[in-house]
Amino acid sequence: MTTQVKWNKLHQFKCLQRIELFSLKMVLFALIFGAMPCSFAQDKVSDYPITDVENAAYTETKIAALEKKKIAVAQTEKEALKITVLEIEKRLKRGEISAQTAAELKREAASLRAQNIEARTAIIDLEIALLKRNNGQIAKIKTSASDLEEGVGFSVNVNGKPLILLEDKDLQYDIRTYSDLVISMGINNLVNFDKEVTGMEDFDFQLGGSRFLEIGWEWRTRLVQSNFVRLNYGVSFQLNGLRPKNNQYVSVDQGVTSLQSFEYELRKSKFRVDNLVFPMHLEFGASDRMVTKNKMRYSIYNSFRIGIGGYAGVNLGSRQKLKYTLNGERIKEKFKQGYDVTDIVYGISAYAGR
Repeated sequence: MTTQVKWNKLHQFKCLQRIELFSLKMVLFALIFGAMPCSFAQDKVSDYPITDVENAAYTETKIAALEKKKIAVAQTEKEALKITVLEIEKRLKRGEISAQTAAELKREAASLRAQNIEARTAIIDLEIALLKRNNGQIAKIKTSASDLEEGVGFSVNVNGKPLILLEDKDLQYDIRTYSDLVISMGINNLVNFDKEVTGMEDFDFQLGGSRFLEIGWEWRTRLVQSNFVRLNYGVSFQLNGLRPKNNQYVSVDQGVTSLQSFEYELRKSKFRVDNLVFPMHLEFGASDRMVTKNKMRYSIYNSFRIGIGGYAGVNLGSRQKLKYTLNGERIKEKFKQGYDVTDIVYGISAYAGR
């Protein structure tokens, strides 16, 4: 008996090619990065004598750069003070602190930034004085460790410029949006909403064998001050698998996709659809509020929550795998076709849990 099934049409997607492409990118990155001239914070001694003219020119250039650095230090500290004051004013408007407390916090912040400017510019002035006193000829320590402004560590120079991987940022008092890695797995099946698909009982799928896997990233934005209502949204890659029962497989004949009985005994029959989806949910649930002098955070760890929403996305590919034995030889076949799978996928979803 042949039962017609409406699937979704989609583009071919080759997972193996993605893995090979990723590996190729890693190799190219290693070759390119390895070919770049790098130095690991080790000062080299010049092999030729430096004249007084060169010393004077170097000293003037270095001093000019340090003078500009003093100006940059003051500007940076002033900008940091502005951000701190804005955060204090936001807390005052929300009623978290009194006007007297806000004024005191502003005075403390201004005093701190002023002390930072004074201390950092004093260090630069000492370096300028040292350069002038020695006419730019300062004995350097030949070591693999660099004396950095924030401590001692290793540095990497690329084309004569320092490579910065991580940069310190000012602590933000209130973070409204958080992000998390999403990994989920479960079981699949089909529901016959289309009355034109007849004989639904004839092509039921294996409950335990029809599984799905989802990997993605989500953002969670607070919608109300109490953080009881949140908007969850993100992007996910889904692998949805179906395993037909009764020795059947997915067949395409003259544009019609259906389940048919296979001529040999199947050891495995699996159909898979890969989707890239963008879910969005309204999430409800209590959270713990943690407040300190410098920050305020909300935690939903170990709390009950419920979400209602949906998803939309695109199909990336569909494929079928068959395993059977013929004349004592184990055979495995893979087919990658459209299988009448639609290009766009969408639906409603909900979740609840702790």
